[in-house]
Amino acid sequence: MHDGKALQSATSHNFGDGFAKAFGIQYTDKDNTLKYVHQTSWGLSTRLIGAIIMAHGDDNGLVLPPRIAPTQVMIVPIQQKKEGILEKCMEVKDMLSNFSVKVDDSDKSPGWKFSESEMRGIPVRVELGPKDMEANQAVLVRRDTHEKITVSLDNIAEEVGTLLETIQKDMFERAKAHREAHTYVARTFDEFVKTVEEKPGFVKAMWCGDRACEDKIKELTTATSRCMPFEQEHLADTCVCCGKPAVKMVYWGKAY
Repeated sequence: MHDGKALQSATSHNFGDGFAKAFGIQYTDKDNTLKYVHQTSWGLSTRLIGAIIMAHGDDNGLVLPPRIAPTQVMIVPIQQKKEGILEKCMEVKDMLSNFSVKVDDSDKSPGWKFSESEMRGIPVRVELGPKDMEANQAVLVRRDTHEKITVSLDNIAEEVGTLLETIQKDMFERAKAHREAHTYVARTFDEFVKTVEEKPGFVKAMWCGDRACEDKIKELTTATSRCMPFEQEHLADTCVCCGKPAVKMVYWGKAY
């Protein structure tokens, strides 16, 4: 997240038959005997909404990746009471029918509509006023960078499609770069403790596999093991905590 803390999400848990015994959940096995079911929990939940807010949001509100945004494009008419403006915005909406698009035709001021669109994290805002209509153009505004791009109405669908893909890619790359910039390596326990105390983020360090070392690290630093990646790195021969032979490289960090 922005503050360097980890957020556990999309995890799975093996409950065994504990809940089944507590609530009497049974089935008839092939040998015609009653047995308790074994359960798992797949934790892909609303916590991911919090992750999106914390990973991408800014002081103006949400910043949503285009592929999951409920509304990808918001068209804001400028001086919408002038003849033909609102009708032209509806035409542009039809041009963008391949996307999730709305026209903000409320009685609010354009500035209010801009702020509302930003707060809701809508990836692209389309501004269209009398001068734009005369020039057969519109202004596209990126939510993630606030960059403004003037495009012809003749190819606005292609321009919006390209821009949405660009925003999706750029948001991912920025989040990944943030994570990598806040991931450190520690080979000794003193280095580990100093890094956890002074640098918010992840610390990569070797572990012997003993729960006692994991508990000691948590007790002394409040950092916990966050991930054991499939693609292992050999950072040292010994455990960062006890000095015994290491078996895994682990990402450690403080979490919510």
